[in-house]
Amino acid sequence: MASGEAAAYRLLPTEQANPASRRLDLLPLRSVVALLCRAEARVFRAAAAEAPRIARAAAAAADALAGGGALIFVGAGTSGRLGVLEAAEIPPTFGLAPGRVKAIMAGGRGAVFRSREGAEDDAADGARRLRRAARRGDMVVGVAASGVTPFVRGALTEARALGCRTALVTANSRVRVPAAQIVIAPRTGPELLAGSTRLKSGSAAKLVLNALTTAAMVRLGKVYDGWMVDFKPTNRKLVFRAARLIAALGRVDARRAETLLAESGRHVKTAVVMARLGLGRRAARRRLSTAAGSLRRALGEV
Repeated sequence: MASGEAAAYRLLPTEQANPASRRLDLLPLRSVVALLCRAEARVFRAAAAEAPRIARAAAAAADALAGGGALIFVGAGTSGRLGVLEAAEIPPTFGLAPGRVKAIMAGGRGAVFRSREGAEDDAADGARRLRRAARRGDMVVGVAASGVTPFVRGALTEARALGCRTALVTANSRVRVPAAQIVIAPRTGPELLAGSTRLKSGSAAKLVLNALTTAAMVRLGKVYDGWMVDFKPTNRKLVFRAARLIAALGRVDARRAETLLAESGRHVKTAVVMARLGLGRRAARRRLSTAAGSLRRALGEV
């Protein structure tokens, strides 16, 4: 490695020593745990300071999905696994087809479970993988604690060339990534274990991704008040939740809610519209379609 490149890596915020961790290896375990927990408290303030940029990214993601595009996360190591987690959880939680939310992990599927750290240095592979997964109009979110991961930067550069919207989630507020239209950089400071970005940096990235995707789903009409109304009731817990929601929002008793759940094809929003407006399944679905999937608009509340 060239000396200049080594020096640049040494100056990354994620590589700095944290004064609070002096003599960490000599402390009682209770003190170690207390230090780690106190360090995490900084994450929430740092992420909240990025709210305007998270909101911009959420709006871009919602626009991409509303236009028929996909939301794609790209990362390596811990950052990549956070993207995989988001891509796995969003479709069933908000009723999206799995292909609408994707994750590209440096090193491929196997790297989700077993580290392949060298894979993050391959910018060309990042570009190739992105090119196979994306198309014009998609939203691509790179996740890289250091902000300099070649695999992620290569993917973002390719995404811009394809005409995708782009954002970068990083712990390095000094980074400059021309291919990222939006840079979300919570200032979490050095880790207690220098360079271990699965700690504060990872927590901040998870918090940012949670906020970004949830806000995007709110924009898309997949939330009513504080309820998820587009989830898929695929197990007993979710079936019971769906019936409770239909009863509460549809203003019917439990037995009627169960009947409507079945008649609606296990689609909560359809069942609520059926209950509130006295419509059949087809008419309720047409009304929801006219309202672009928004339950509140379908009920005439806005």
